[in-house]
Amino acid sequence: MSKTTQEYHQIIEHCRSLFEKKMKDYGTAWRVLRTQSLTDQIYIKAQRIRSIEQKGFSKVDEGVIPEFIGIINYSIMALIQLDIGIANTENAEMNHDKVLELYDKHFLACKKLMDDKNHDYDEAWRNMRVSSLTDIILMKILRVKQIEDNEGNTLVSEGLDANYSDMVNYGVFALIKLILS
Repeated sequence: MSKTTQEYHQIIEHCRSLFEKKMKDYGTAWRVLRTQSLTDQIYIKAQRIRSIEQKGFSKVDEGVIPEFIGIINYSIMALIQLDIGIANTENAEMNHDKVLELYDKHFLACKKLMDDKNHDYDEAWRNMRVSSLTDIILMKILRVKQIEDNEGNTLVSEGLDANYSDMVNYGVFALIKLILS
């Protein structure tokens, strides 16, 4: 198993564990969120990271690591919503095992995408700054917002799912650099 694969799995295990604990606390209430709302949640987290990076400190006693975890988990929630649709308020609760199965399905798809891109790019992300990863996530969010504003229609661009998958991977890269390097 490659170093990147090991690191990727460590980060995702941490993110998945937090996702599972929050699901025990809150259930699957997030299932009522439209993808636009999930995009906005991701935006808030990425903007906070950028703000902390630029100011050099935060006044709220949480650093950037929980925000990157949130970006990953909200992106996977968005992929799940794109996959199975949005629940209405009467049927928002979903079997937790099924949700975790969907979480794993989308994580594995993101991991495969990362493996393919790492092959082609020779792990160029390892030479990037965390601040650049933050900026790329923000750019991806703005792309997603534009696609959402265009009601999902694109002429030549990747769709929503590709952008959410990229945000998962850039979030994982940032956490590898922040936690494991």
